[in-house]
Amino acid sequence: MSPTNAEHDQQRDSTTPPFIFIATNTVRDGMLDEERRRASGWATFIRTHEPRLLAFHEYLNADGTEVEYIQIHPDAASFEHHLNVVARARESYRGTLEATTAIRIYGEPNERILGILRQSTRPDVPITILPTHLGGFW
Repeated sequence: MSPTNAEHDQQRDSTTPPFIFIATNTVRDGMLDEERRRASGWATFIRTHEPRLLAFHEYLNADGTEVEYIQIHPDAASFEHHLNVVARARESYRGTLEATTAIRIYGEPNERILGILRQSTRPDVPITILPTHLGGFW
């Protein structure tokens, strides 16, 4: 059973902005149906292994060639944990997704996070970082 909004609000420090990660990935040719089947199981796996993760969503573009993962973490440490979980996972998105084409980060990643992201993507993949939170709410 997932926590209610009130329970989430009690767990969050409203003075600390979230760490948000968005990655755009290309769907492998002929693998769209498999990606559709795989997505819910992957989300369940992530939810089970990452109790601090606030939100994890996958969206598909209109022509079925790209997906975007949107992750909202309470802090950069939670995202670093996510990277460790994915590295140890037996399940994977690699069979259905070909390549990461763009990354956007809202918050301040540490050098370890940036190193892992740079090692796991092609050198030409842009990593855009917006470190300064100006306002918002949970």
